[in-house]
Amino acid sequence: MLSIMTALDPTDARILLALDDNPQATVVALAEQLGLARNTVHARLRRMESLGPHSRRVEPEALGYPLMALMTLSISQRDRSHAATSLGEIAEVIELLATTGDGDLLARVVARDTTDLHRVTESILAVPGVVRTSTAIVLRQVVPLRLSPLLRRLAAS
Repeated sequence: MLSIMTALDPTDARILLALDDNPQATVVALAEQLGLARNTVHARLRRMESLGPHSRRVEPEALGYPLMALMTLSISQRDRSHAATSLGEIAEVIELLATTGDGDLLARVVARDTTDLHRVTESILAVPGVVRTSTAIVLRQVVPLRLSPLLRRLAAS
């Protein structure tokens, strides 16, 4: 994701904001709306797509995973790389971050319900190198993941 952030400019930000408003917009419609040449919009979209995903299109709830939890994971240092790779293969681990503090990794995990969360936790604990987990269930989302304010700031510069 860092490479995307360092590569974006105000025009890219305007295109992404327009796509947030209308994900189905055609290149021609985006060009018209933003006052840009069609070729400019097309080239920038292709470049951004080559850098990696730039938008979340589906919420876990729509896939049948309404429960979200944050897990702090303690990892054996000698197994750190292998553990991270193995954790990334668990479908319910939707985000994995290296952190400072009490744990080594913070995982955002989704599950169908608490019974399913127990199954997911067991699969995480079965990964070689995972020493312990501490789980906090998300009760509700207060401020959803959002990049629009940052995109607006960049678009205005």
